[in-house]
Amino acid sequence: MSERYVLDLREVAETQVAVVGGKGAHLGGLSRIEGIRVPDGFCVTTDAFRRIMAEVPSIDDQLDQLSRVNPDDREAIRTLSARIRRTIEGIAIPGDLAAAITRALGRHGEQAAYAVRSSATAEDLPTASFAGQQDTYLNVVGPTAVLQHISRCWASLFTERAVTYRRRGGIDHRTVHMAVVVQQMVFPDAAGILFTADPVTGNRKVATVDAGFGLGEALVSGLVNPDVFTVRHGEIVARTISAKQRAVHALPDGGTREVAIDARRQEQPALTDAQVVRLVELGRRIEAHFGRPQDIEWCLVDDDFQVVQSRPITTLFPIPESGDQENHVYLSVGHQQMMTDPMKPLGISVWQLTAMAPMHEAGGRLFVDATRRLASPASRAALLDVVGRGDPLIRDALETVLERDDFVPSLPDAGPGGPPARGASAPIETDPAIVTGLIERSRTSIAALERDIRTKTGPALFDFLREAFEEHKRVLTDPLSMQAIMAGMEATWWLNDTLREWLGEKNAADTLTLSAPDNVTSEMGLALLDVADVIRPHPEVVAFLRGVEDIGYAEDAAFLEELAKLAGGAEARDAIESYLDRYGMRCVGEIDITRPRWRERPTTLVPVILDNVRNFEPGAAERRFEQGRQKAREKEQDVLSRLRALPDGDRKADEAKRMIDRVRTFIGYREYPKYGIISRYFVYKRALLAEAERLVEAGVLPEREDIFYLTFQELHDVVRSHQVDDRLIQRRKDAFRSYHALTPPRVLTSDGEAVTGAYRRDDAPAGALIGLPVSAGTIEGRARVILDMGEADLEAGDILVTAFTDPSWSPLFVGIAGLVTEVGGLMTHGAVIAREYGLPAVVGVERATRLIRDGQRIRVHGTDGYVEILP
Repeated sequence: MSERYVLDLREVAETQVAVVGGKGAHLGGLSRIEGIRVPDGFCVTTDAFRRIMAEVPSIDDQLDQLSRVNPDDREAIRTLSARIRRTIEGIAIPGDLAAAITRALGRHGEQAAYAVRSSATAEDLPTASFAGQQDTYLNVVGPTAVLQHISRCWASLFTERAVTYRRRGGIDHRTVHMAVVVQQMVFPDAAGILFTADPVTGNRKVATVDAGFGLGEALVSGLVNPDVFTVRHGEIVARTISAKQRAVHALPDGGTREVAIDARRQEQPALTDAQVVRLVELGRRIEAHFGRPQDIEWCLVDDDFQVVQSRPITTLFPIPESGDQENHVYLSVGHQQMMTDPMKPLGISVWQLTAMAPMHEAGGRLFVDATRRLASPASRAALLDVVGRGDPLIRDALETVLERDDFVPSLPDAGPGGPPARGASAPIETDPAIVTGLIERSRTSIAALERDIRTKTGPALFDFLREAFEEHKRVLTDPLSMQAIMAGMEATWWLNDTLREWLGEKNAADTLTLSAPDNVTSEMGLALLDVADVIRPHPEVVAFLRGVEDIGYAEDAAFLEELAKLAGGAEARDAIESYLDRYGMRCVGEIDITRPRWRERPTTLVPVILDNVRNFEPGAAERRFEQGRQKAREKEQDVLSRLRALPDGDRKADEAKRMIDRVRTFIGYREYPKYGIISRYFVYKRALLAEAERLVEAGVLPEREDIFYLTFQELHDVVRSHQVDDRLIQRRKDAFRSYHALTPPRVLTSDGEAVTGAYRRDDAPAGALIGLPVSAGTIEGRARVILDMGEADLEAGDILVTAFTDPSWSPLFVGIAGLVTEVGGLMTHGAVIAREYGLPAVVGVERATRLIRDGQRIRVHGTDGYVEILP
């Protein structure tokens, strides 16, 4: 009976995480790989931990308290976790359990030295490494000391850092149990860490070795700088040999101490080149066994490597599946669509089914494969030209990959190509009726979709939706619609390029596009000012909305009903309802169909409405639009009069006038296709959720939102069969949660390398944050770093600093003085609306939300593309 508390490492299978924890399971797997040496030892199983926890009657109450604490309340977490640790360490290990451990020590050498390592059931997993969250004790000698340190390992499940890590990862403390690995101590000549993929770039073809003298603790604790070797295809391609002044050595009676390294050895490499290459070969064997890149702790004893730990590298961004061994270059869709958060499986599959190009999924994000377009000279030039205008970082990253002559294959041109012609050669007339017709055609198509879908349920709904997706793509790829979008963009480029050449003026088109007609996204921001006008005169309504903002509202539908009972509340409700009828399909991250829409969660708009009530006077929307139109008109007159004064001035002025008319006719339409897509998405979503309700009523699903973790085809199968794989849904939920920790790269190669790109500019002051200039002007003000639109609290003159802005953020734009984002390009939605509203804006500023602190004063140079942090 008692033997279940101890398992020899060689008995452990790598699937037994629940029994021996992540570290123990990995070590069991390692000990079975041919040619890999693992120090002998045993695992004290999670049954032993549960037995100990059962000895503490008060532990349930203490865990309840811990689960209720705010994850940001570090003092409370520190106090409660320390109390739990003291409680666990104070429990006497029951006799039969102590005897089982002592017997295992007898088999391996009772007075031998051991490493005693924590092995929790939620560590070293593919989605969460928990590296360093629990404790390890080295050179522990004698049964009494080993038992004492096993108790400490159990208690280390509740260190402050481990508790905080679990809370932030949404992991329940009660679901995690602690095993302990007890291994014979290794006394190495050198030790260190091997990454079988480059931990910085993510390149899976590159391995890095960190090495130092003595025990690896010197490296892990940061006591010394290691030697670093970079290995690719079995060859060392880079090396840094550090001066290693200290090492950690084991003491004869237990424990460790720092020792000084002889001056003559300090500059010597800890490993020979041959040893480095051999170590990487062992690492590749381990990686192949576990099926993913590994972070491996190793020791060198008498020219023989021993592996003391291996865990997955969880920080690497996954690589899209290609189904072949060819090289591929992937571009992030999220950086184009202004939504770099992970998407749920239903959101990904619906986007894939309705997109114009094939899309590949990795890490909960979508990518397009640009390899073929990069392979032939003409299509390569066109692609670099278009992406370079939108986002110079993507262009630079692609050029970095292309500089490696052997990565992208070179193909002949398929036919006449080259960059698309711009300006006067664009093939459609400058006719506002074209835009009016396109918008009407889109509305008619959406109305037909809404009408026809009402009667569809069950498998017939999915057949209908497949056809609807084809109509969706047909509308999206309408040649006239594409020409209208390109006409506006190309005329903008022509004006910026040509007026800079003729007049020496940067970004002249920014002012010329102010208050352009037919821009559904800028109209959406102004329309919320009109809602504020209805609410402002009614103090009870304003007070009620403040209450909603402060405490939240459990039922969003009930919020509008309650509102209508107040003095002036019926008018306020009608104004909000009318707004939602036009824009309720929108939300943050709207390309993911699973995200809650404003119509589903109208309280999301309350903070913005209240900011508008506070910061604006009645009639602000109409005034703002008219002021923008007037500024654009004045700018046009100014530009044309200056051009006429130049040699050949009349011709230049006439050409510029044609382009200005073209911009003002077409640039507003740039926003409409996305509005049409999202309008359709909300129709699809409501139909799918109604289907989910039926599945819940039939007992097939516990919750209707569970359908978000199935692909469209999987959901179709569930509706047809009334059977669902609950474990699949749980795995998808766990994976989705883990994807939040990953940062998607703009450009990703099939080697796994995340290529970031650089601006390569020297025209900004030292210390300035470089970005892309997308809306002209310079503004100084208070930075408001906001990552969640629902938590916006803005004052007039504030500068919004955020990761990305999709169209749903535009209601905030009416109340700010400038914009800084980490993601974006010249023609992404945030840039277009910033220009519409005349806001100086710089986008594509890497790590802006971390480098700029909320409340700091900053200066945004929207014309030159940089941000200064002011003293």
